[in-house]
Amino acid sequence: MHSLIIHMPGDTKRASNVATLRDTLPNAQIVDAVIGKDVMATGGCAPIAGSLYRPSYPFPLSPGEVGCFLSHRACWQKIVAQDWEWALIVEDDLSVDPTLWPDALHLIADHMTPDHFIRLPAKHREAAAATVAQFGEARLFLPRVPGLQTVAQVVGRAAAARLLASTETIDRPVDTFLQMHWIHGQTIHTILPNGASELTDALGGSTIQKKSGPHSKLERELKRAVYRAQVSAHRQHM
Repeated sequence: MHSLIIHMPGDTKRASNVATLRDTLPNAQIVDAVIGKDVMATGGCAPIAGSLYRPSYPFPLSPGEVGCFLSHRACWQKIVAQDWEWALIVEDDLSVDPTLWPDALHLIADHMTPDHFIRLPAKHREAAAATVAQFGEARLFLPRVPGLQTVAQVVGRAAAARLLASTETIDRPVDTFLQMHWIHGQTIHTILPNGASELTDALGGSTIQKKSGPHSKLERELKRAVYRAQVSAHRQHM
């Protein structure tokens, strides 16, 4: 298995963790993160404001979110171009627990195919529609609704091609788009527990920042709740 670590060039705060990941993950290499504001400034990406699919995404995309999406697309393109069966894609704030991580890797080795997309989330927030397999403490399952965040996932070659074809234009963050299995046609599986955690705060905070006052924060939370309810109506099934 190959591993791709998304990392912003020149980010010294995360350099030490990236070095650890390169030593820990199988056949690891760095993929330079895309700087969203630069791509948008030069016209290299013109995202649509949340209106491409239903439900509409209620917030404008930030440059950081654009860069994150394009960074993941770059990894999908690499998987297809290299003709790999699949690859592990991680962000540079990932940390792995050596006692749990091997169980997750065992499930991946046994069940991953080029058609699969398997999430390795840091947060345990997904309810299972069906369990596929278990090894040790790790359980591979089909979530009713795929969770958010993209700290780690294994993406097959056919899955990558499928996602590339459906993201030539983007209108929402990559993790919210991945939830929309009824749009991109890719089944999303999850492994939990998996040993993955995020070191975001310890490494200087998120690279995708959105600041807002108390009133706008409340408005955002209300809009977010409505949007999530609409997404939750589209559940995955065996």
